[in-house]
Amino acid sequence: MTSERWRSAVLILATLTMGLVSGAFVLYSHTVMPGLHDTDDHTFVAAFQSMDKAIINPVFMLGGFLGALIFTALAVAMHLRGDGRPVLPWLIAALVLYVIVVGITFGVNVPANDDLKAAGDPDHIANLAAVRDQFNETKWTWWNHVRSVLSTAAFGCLIWALIEHGRTLRPLPRASEQGSASWSSRKVSP
Repeated sequence: MTSERWRSAVLILATLTMGLVSGAFVLYSHTVMPGLHDTDDHTFVAAFQSMDKAIINPVFMLGGFLGALIFTALAVAMHLRGDGRPVLPWLIAALVLYVIVVGITFGVNVPANDDLKAAGDPDHIANLAAVRDQFNETKWTWWNHVRSVLSTAAFGCLIWALIEHGRTLRPLPRASEQGSASWSSRKVSP
């Protein structure tokens, strides 16, 4: 496989994994957390613990969360030289945005998740309201909204990087270069 094909493949993987992870964050923002908000304390703690346990799996971690970081960083490295440079600002922007998302995740969301897991089996917790209050649902949700916006912006940057990358592979002729061969002036015979 040529270096251009490798760069293309890595850029596609970065875009796909970023799309998957931003979709997961957005889903928590507009569906999961609003749905859990209206539940009683036992249901909230049990459901959140169960979802947090389920999301730590190879598909999400490698195919989304860590994959987006790894493939975006690799795409940046692969576009540092030569004709990859027009794509580079979009890749760097995506990487910076996503590094912030990873920082928020490990600085805010994961510690809250871990505290909720450490509380133990909801059937044996004496004061579920206190456990839920300590989790701080409002803070967790607010920071998840931030992750949603930033990861979606990173996804958009990667989509634009793909478009720019495609232009470097096969630039479209400019209108002035098309001359009489332009679409508007071609005659099509039946």
